[in-house]
Amino acid sequence: MRIFHLSDDLPDDARGAVLAIGNFDGVHIGHRHVIAETRGLARGLGAPSAVLTFEPHPRRLFAPEAPPFRLSSLDVKARVFDDLGVDLLYVAAFDRAFAAIPAAAFIDDILLGRLGVRHVVVGDDFRFGHRRQGDIGLLRERAPAAGFGLSPAPKVLDTTGAPVSSNTIRAALATGDTGLAEELLGRPWEVDGTVVHGDKRGRALGFPTANLDIGDYLHPARGIYAVRVGIAGKAGAAGTRWHDGAASFGLRPQFNGTEARLEVHLLDFDGDLYGATLRVVFHAFLRGEERFADVDALVTQIRRDVEEARRVLAAVPPTAGGPVGRG
Repeated sequence: MRIFHLSDDLPDDARGAVLAIGNFDGVHIGHRHVIAETRGLARGLGAPSAVLTFEPHPRRLFAPEAPPFRLSSLDVKARVFDDLGVDLLYVAAFDRAFAAIPAAAFIDDILLGRLGVRHVVVGDDFRFGHRRQGDIGLLRERAPAAGFGLSPAPKVLDTTGAPVSSNTIRAALATGDTGLAEELLGRPWEVDGTVVHGDKRGRALGFPTANLDIGDYLHPARGIYAVRVGIAGKAGAAGTRWHDGAASFGLRPQFNGTEARLEVHLLDFDGDLYGATLRVVFHAFLRGEERFADVDALVTQIRRDVEEARRVLAAVPPTAGGPVGRG
């Protein structure tokens, strides 16, 4: 898959695609059906398949004080799009200038002028342009004269009959329901981040941890998780080295913490991870965060957590180039 920014000069073979447009946060099973529809149309037209997504997520621009909410970074989304067979990924820098583009100009200047789209796939609720004035109705009205096709994105329902949504997945993770999140994502939830210096308490307790800066990622339920951890290599996804692990997300009540952190202990690993980029894949929620009578009781529980994580992960297939999930 080739990745371009809208500000790039596009080669001729990066134009004329069948294009899916959206935030695609999480790239869940509903999004996967959109991608499958896009790829099918592209094959029929002999055109490349493409996705246009926005970075940062528009909510960060319009609601900067909102709590962290993202399900996936651009890097995670790009890996999943690549796994799903997308040919081209266009990234729009979502800033004030982009948000001010009138809906008609979005069609004329971006979809037609810059990308030269052959066909567009969007959801019925897709809105675009200044003050969200554009919608699928405007695209439908303009498509015939402009010479591009238009398809509504297929709807995918969950077991309750409601449309699969990123918000449903956020709610599941907020309660520690990693199973439901995995079902709706079509893969285990994954975050990535850079290892930063912590207070080194884990090492003092006999369980060294890597402290991750997870930026704007959603905060899941506080507690202990069985995770698989990828240490990113220079060869990208193919060079990632995977390790089983146990992770703690929360305030560290034993030590009167006030800031939520993600701390990851890699099983059977001894090495320096400071500055490394880690991929953390959440496989199971083991228990909630709690305060113990003393540090010795905490260490005893950590030993149990590590063994439980080891037991859970023994049943999880090995992770090779990354958790691509079920398409």
